[in-house]
Amino acid sequence: MASKLPQLQTKLAQASQYAAKHGGAWYKQLVERNKQYIQEPPTIEKCQTLANELFYTRLASIPGRYESFLKELDYVKHLFRNRQELKVENAGIGALFALECLAWFYGGEIVGRGFTFTGYHV
Repeated sequence: MASKLPQLQTKLAQASQYAAKHGGAWYKQLVERNKQYIQEPPTIEKCQTLANELFYTRLASIPGRYESFLKELDYVKHLFRNRQELKVENAGIGALFALECLAWFYGGEIVGRGFTFTGYHV
């Protein structure tokens, strides 16, 4: 690990130099490209107002999302009650969805451990 420290310091220095050289131009280009999203005047009060609007809009959307969730849950319950009418295509889609959820779970676990498979760093 100690032998990798100088290499890491060199890479960090290179990244810092690149950011210092190109960061200002990138920032100006980013702001210019997204000018339609910028609120005028850019004050703290305006930012707080936008944050409150976002929070309360999302809060107000909870009942609609809850209703959608209940509909989906009712659909799954209906499928389980009528298993004999279940088509192979629907079962395959369900199995693929479950497999995808499992893969995302395992991927998240690996990322959470710092991209190690054993759980410890070498």
